[in-house]
Amino acid sequence: MLNLDLLRREPDHVRAASRRRGIGSEFVDRILELDRERRAAITSAESLKAEKNALTARIAKAADKKAAAAELRPRIAELDQRIAEAGKSIPVLDERIDAELALIPNVLDGSVPDGSDEHANQLVRTWGEPPRFDFEPKPHWEIGERTGIFDFERATKISGSRFTILRGAGARLSRALAQFFLDRAARNAYAEINPPVLVSRATMWSTGQLSKFSDQMYAFEGDDANDALYLIPTAEVPLTGMHRDEILPGDGLPLRYAAHTPCFRKEAGAAGKDTRGLIRQHQFEKVELVWLTTPERSFDDLETLTRNATGLYEELGIAHRVMLLCAGDTGFNAAKTYDVEAWLPGANTYREISSCSNCTDFQARRSSIRFRREATAKPELVHTLNGSGGAIGRTIVAIVENYQRADGGIGIPDVLRPFAGFASIEPDGSTR
Repeated sequence: MLNLDLLRREPDHVRAASRRRGIGSEFVDRILELDRERRAAITSAESLKAEKNALTARIAKAADKKAAAAELRPRIAELDQRIAEAGKSIPVLDERIDAELALIPNVLDGSVPDGSDEHANQLVRTWGEPPRFDFEPKPHWEIGERTGIFDFERATKISGSRFTILRGAGARLSRALAQFFLDRAARNAYAEINPPVLVSRATMWSTGQLSKFSDQMYAFEGDDANDALYLIPTAEVPLTGMHRDEILPGDGLPLRYAAHTPCFRKEAGAAGKDTRGLIRQHQFEKVELVWLTTPERSFDDLETLTRNATGLYEELGIAHRVMLLCAGDTGFNAAKTYDVEAWLPGANTYREISSCSNCTDFQARRSSIRFRREATAKPELVHTLNGSGGAIGRTIVAIVENYQRADGGIGIPDVLRPFAGFASIEPDGSTR
């Protein structure tokens, strides 16, 4: 959520940031007008209270208190009514302002390039060379079905489209990747967390998932809307939500968390996209990395977080590139985002395999996560960062396509073999 003070101080800056995202800026004037109404109501209520207090003091000082009370009580009763009316309007205006603020995306960092979609994203760096094959490389779904490690047909039978069963070596490869990712997170000083995958509406809202993305979420309604539980779209939600309404000691920052969880998304806005294979699923797994840090170091920490993510794919030997997302492609919560894109020979292109974002104080303001630099210092909002470290299904795609063999088998990256317990998946699905 944006800071109302920022709108008051720099309305043109917020307008410009919104236009860069390709959305209107009319909300700025609406919120500022509501804010003026709210402040006028507060001023009026305070003025009326001051007048009432003055009249009450006159009664207390009067020589004939009974006569003074008889004279002034009708006016005091009128003031009480007007104070009550003014008091009723203030929380209504507060609610309207908060509702408007909740719909506004984060203000973009100045380093984010202009542009409306992925075609304007900027290349930051590349690593590795795409492999060369002496045969025509196949897409992962074809290789997976032939080896028997993917079963799309039975997954559709039991759950519908955009689900996959991983079988045999495919399931073992998934488990090995989770262990590898968590092992590397621990090396990089992330504390491993095993959080709930069902969270409250308050937790979803506080991390910026509602109401902007409510159509993407799977919800289990309770007796009323506040009792609803949501399946998490990413472990970013519970990892950030753990510290909602807390004041953290500044000398303990940054906090770094890692969690391996299933994730659930309706992909309601992705009709017709990536209908085959593991790229876009309703249920998938990943290891999420989350930072809670101080404002002055958060953009440096974003670089570290992104290096943590790319380091995984360097170890796996998968060619990839880092892209700085443009204004129109940057997510609602983020002030700046890097996408890590892996080379997929079956598609002959790079595809996103990790996304690393600095959300500045946007989520922390919703979540009321603050810190104190010293025991007596005024609390400040933390900055929150998140990234995939890494996405298990999409990494399976990258391994299957980059390490495919002419005979239909699949090699396993050297670094992953101790976690998997095998060095290859043979054409018949067996392992060696």
